[in-house]
Amino acid sequence: MFALRKAAALAAAGALALTGCAATPALERQAVLTGVSDLAQAAVVRGWGPVLAGDEFNYAGAPDPGKWNVFDGPGHAGKGIRSPNAFRVGGGVVTVSGNAAGTTGGMAATFANRKYGRWEARMKTSARDSQYHPVLLLWPNNNKSPTCAEVDYAEGTADTTQIKFNLHHACHGPNFQTRAARRIDTSRWHNYAVEWTPAGITGYLDGMLWFSDSAPAHQPTVGMHQTVQLDWFPTGAHTKPSQMQVDWIRVYR
Repeated sequence: MFALRKAAALAAAGALALTGCAATPALERQAVLTGVSDLAQAAVVRGWGPVLAGDEFNYAGAPDPGKWNVFDGPGHAGKGIRSPNAFRVGGGVVTVSGNAAGTTGGMAATFANRKYGRWEARMKTSARDSQYHPVLLLWPNNNKSPTCAEVDYAEGTADTTQIKFNLHHACHGPNFQTRAARRIDTSRWHNYAVEWTPAGITGYLDGMLWFSDSAPAHQPTVGMHQTVQLDWFPTGAHTKPSQMQVDWIRVYR
């Protein structure tokens, strides 16, 4: 089922690319009406053209080592650990699991390490513990950025009914990031996208605009790459095992 759905979605994106036309207002309205569907992709609605790189997760086992560096070490802010064993690819998705002790996972893409581009991913979670935060983000290449750049284009919080877009553009201070938030059911599939051009950074949720920042001082000054993380933010309460699943990640020009 996953393979058939993905093939149809890729065919739709390819059809737009062949016409060379941007999406029509009618198609945008269709994306709004259909809600959570494969057609409600920013790439289709905005006419981004063919996929240049990514992962469809149409295999089984560990994440493809030719595409991903899987983390093996301390967890977010030194809490818990990130283990390669937290990842499993199967059934057309990659699953990241976090257990009651804070053993979880993260991985960084070795593809499309670049400045500017368009990324889109389809993600959902289990009925997760509020101490586990799923995040799809762009992270600086070589882990270096003079402005501590970070583009969290889908980040869960302790409020499990909410998803955020966080653009980090400074290393400290009261205004180190700009953000947007939406209340959605993250346990259902949603399509999250980020578009980074010299004009600024734009975020899309199920094909619809929900974030934009064109301030020159807020833009990353270095190349970035895709990262997938299920981060543990322990509060001292019991942690319920939780999962994050990604159906596909695609990069466009």
